[in-house]
Amino acid sequence: MGFNKDFLWGGATAANQCEGAYLEDGKGLNIQDVVTAGSATKARVITKNINKDFFYPSHEAIDHYHRYKEDIALFAQMGFKCYRFSINWARIFPNGDEITPNELGLKFYENVIDECLKYNIEPLITLSHYEIPLGIAEKYGSFEDRKVIDMFVRYAETVFTRFNGKVKYWLTFNEINSIDSTPWTAGGLSTDNKQVIAQAVYHMMIASALTVKKAHEINKEIQVGMMYAGHLAYPATCRPEDMIGATRFNNEDLAYCDVQCRGYYSASKLKQYEREGITLETLPGDAEILKDGKVDFLSFSYYFSLVAGEKTDGLQFKLGELDTGYDNPYLEQTDWGWTIDAVGLRYSLNFLYDRYQIPLFVVECGLGARDEIVDGKIDDQYRIDFLASHIKEMKTAVEYDGVDLMGFTSWGCIDIVSAGTGEMSKRYGFIYVDKDDEGNGTLDRIPKKSFSWYKEVIETNGENL
Repeated sequence: MGFNKDFLWGGATAANQCEGAYLEDGKGLNIQDVVTAGSATKARVITKNINKDFFYPSHEAIDHYHRYKEDIALFAQMGFKCYRFSINWARIFPNGDEITPNELGLKFYENVIDECLKYNIEPLITLSHYEIPLGIAEKYGSFEDRKVIDMFVRYAETVFTRFNGKVKYWLTFNEINSIDSTPWTAGGLSTDNKQVIAQAVYHMMIASALTVKKAHEINKEIQVGMMYAGHLAYPATCRPEDMIGATRFNNEDLAYCDVQCRGYYSASKLKQYEREGITLETLPGDAEILKDGKVDFLSFSYYFSLVAGEKTDGLQFKLGELDTGYDNPYLEQTDWGWTIDAVGLRYSLNFLYDRYQIPLFVVECGLGARDEIVDGKIDDQYRIDFLASHIKEMKTAVEYDGVDLMGFTSWGCIDIVSAGTGEMSKRYGFIYVDKDDEGNGTLDRIPKKSFSWYKEVIETNGENL
């Protein structure tokens, strides 16, 4: 009973939210480097170029680029078995379409990987965590152009080969389903045109499948997973119309999981495209590529549950919140309007495992909150309560429901820039970083109360919550 002895406990970050050093050592701009800070009441702005009148939080972030040794040492103190981080594609290929990689970029990530391995921390690396070179977005319209497939596969092959024998677990595209509601963030697309988005996603599906195949050719021990933004919804009521509405919503939200896990587009997704007048441009052999490039495991984020029904028409993104047209009166909410629903994690694990029957990995889960320093300490008991309740439900899904679960990496294991709002004040970490929303602060690291708690969780393999 309980989690297996090899369960991968750890934490997760993304390069654009933690590294900083946005033009250092040959790095090019990526799509996040031209997105301004925002807040819970103010939308972030995509400026397309650097404007001195705006503040861009990715440019310094928490300076993990220069402080990774300090940060990983703190992760090791908590007993991390796994650290999920991302490679910023523009550090390896500054414009995205070069043939020769940037050696300084490769060396940086090699140093990060070696630092993890020094502490027996397994790296779990995301190839594209909302990080596409700006040059690709500007010159090719991102993945709208099929030529970008080859650029991504070249990038993937470069890092697979360089880090062969050191990195076993990889993810392709972070939260791929988010592209429908946030096309720039998730795909580097400057349009909300459904035809363009659908074609770009199709090219990303081909790129992912070719990447999986390439990884297995390089080393059969490499496992490549996909990454899904957990947006599963309960039906608004038991009215048949609401049940159908929720089913339709969940099927549409899982459409790209279907492709990467099953190797083909679902009938419901193809019918949706037919209704919307969308036609995918394909090439001979594409169906075989998708079939042969299925992922080895499914990773996903879980922060909240949603409600959907008859009137739900997709997912609307507003100031960091996701709207389906319904609220859940049975759940409390965070300061940013996200529901707190630990049981929803068990529901999601069961839903996904039943649908795909491949190993699952919870690679993001956490509570964004405004932490305060009092007498030099941060008492974030609310974060402990949140994570304890979610881990308890996760454990039940494994023990009682039989879900095959590989690991759990808490999101924002150290305070980082919020992807949705660009704030620092929306904190997730076990480690406080002294920096405010305007970029001021010492960047000093201070363990929170949850730091010691999570250490005990890992030491007891989830038994002591």
